[in-house]
Formats: sequence, C-alpha cells, structure tokens
Amino acid sequence: MIDKKLELKNMIKNSHYIVFLTGAGISVPSGIPDFRSSSGIYSDKNSELSPERILSHSFFMKNPKTFYDFYKNKMIYLDAKPNIAHEMISKIPNVKAVITQNIDGLHQKAKSKNVIELHGSIYQNHCIKCDKAYSIDYVMNSKDIPKCSCGGIIKPNVILYEEPLNEKTLEDSIYHIEHADLLIVVGTSLLVNPAAGLVTYFKGSNLVIINKSKTPYDLYAKLIIRDNLENILNHSLLE
Repeated sequence: MIDKKLELKNMIKNSHYIVFLTGAGISVPSGIPDFRSSSGIYSDKNSELSPERILSHSFFMKNPKTFYDFYKNKMIYLDAKPNIAHEMISKIPNVKAVITQNIDGLHQKAKSKNVIELHGSIYQNHCIKCDKAYSIDYVMNSKDIPKCSCGGIIKPNVILYEEPLNEKTLEDSIYHIEHADLLIVVGTSLLVNPAAGLVTYFKGSNLVIINKSKTPYDLYAKLIIRDNLENILNHSLLE
C-alpha cells in the first residue's frame, strides 16, 4: 500500500487539472452510513418499503409524511463533521472541481472550492407550490410534513429516484472531467447512473479509484486502492 500511496502522491504532484468524484463512502468516517454496504441504509430488510421506493418522486408526492419520517431519521446528519479525507481534498493543489453524489455538504464545510453537488443538498429546500426557500432547520423542526406559509409542501432540493439530474450540473461536471489530467474517484461503487457514467468522459491517462469494493470501471483505472480512506487521504499525502 505504501507503493500505491507513493504513486498517488506522484500523480498529484505532476498533475495540473485534478478532479475528484466522490460518493457515500467518503462520509462514512464522519458517521454517515453509506447505501449499499452490509451496514448501509439499503441493508435494512425488515421494512415493507424499500428505501429506493421511499426516496422516489412519486412516493414523496403521494406519501410525504412517510417520506419525511424516513428522510429525517435516515438521511440527515447535521452533527456530522468533515473527516480527514474531506479536509485533505480541500488542501490538494490544482483541484479544479469536486463532483459529489453526496447531499451532506461536508466538502463545503471542509472549505473545498467549486463543489458540484450532483444530487443536490439537504441544506436547500423549497415549496413545491410557490418555490419559497426554506432552511434545513425549518424542515427538521417541522412536525410531520413541513409546510410553507402558503400551505404548500416543502421539498428538499435533492434528486429523488425518477427525477433527472440538473442539466447545468451535468454539463459542468462533464466539462471538468473532460479537461482533467487526473480523475480521482473516492468512495463510490460507480453503479448508479448517470453519476457513474461521468467517468466515461475522462480523456486523461490517470484514473484513480479509491474504494473498498470493485467497480465496473476498475478495468480503466491506472491505480486502484482498496483501503480505508483515512489511510490514504491524510496529511502524509502532501508531505
């Protein structure tokens, strides 16, 4: 692993346009569970409703109370703080963009610049009737279904199943990946499109995948590291 970390250090040192693509795995050390691991959010088989069903647009529209019961208890971790991996990404020179599938805002809290949130953010919410904006505190302090002053239901600005990604967000992500000479994928299984498909836009020679499990794109990676993120993305990386 020392040799692989040294190889990563050299890649970072010799790159001029670095882009990170991060998934749920990067926030696990911050106390936020991922989705598809054995202890992830989707591992609970006791519920009659799957998380994928609850987190869909149609379910939200028909059953907002059940949606919010799940969302508030399983998706919101306001006390979570950036971990060493978030912090180190913010300190690496020549990082032009951090593209994340996460909605937790931890990259911004770690002071990363140009964070592109593919799936939105828990910190932004709006009324589906009049589009008035509301804070996460208002949503969390609301009983049952958060309601707007106009009477409309408040929806988190997160991309639910059955909803398309924001077109401008996708365009910005593709632009940075196409221009990158080093793409570092961290903590994602690369199984969910269209986010996973963004890797296909990479034209550089140095694709790095840091993830505990295999991904469909391992074949194209110059470097694959299967270790705890804290062992790789730490202070020694820039020494």
